[in-house]
Amino acid sequence: MELEAPRAHHDLGGAGTYICQEIDRAAHTPTDFDKEVDAIRQILGAKGIMTVDELRRGIEEIPEAEYHQLSYYERWIRSMTANLLEKGVISEAELAAVLAAAA
Repeated sequence: MELEAPRAHHDLGGAGTYICQEIDRAAHTPTDFDKEVDAIRQILGAKGIMTVDELRRGIEEIPEAEYHQLSYYERWIRSMTANLLEKGVISEAELAAVLAAAA
């Protein structure tokens, strides 16, 4: 008899906490932020900088508390940023400068 692997925090399908909650099936209009994040992901893929698998890995590595506080596309941008830092495409200093300028 094989033991089941524990469920990862991002694997919500069939989880008891969510099983009785109604699913919002209404069409969702993407925000400008959503569209920009998706466009960045497409550019990174087209340029061979980051794959969808790397995006998913990055999303799955987000700590549980942070993961549940972020929106769908916030998870994407968090993953893309981590991947770009990891690959040396951007540096911590460059990221900090851009974030300071945006504040």
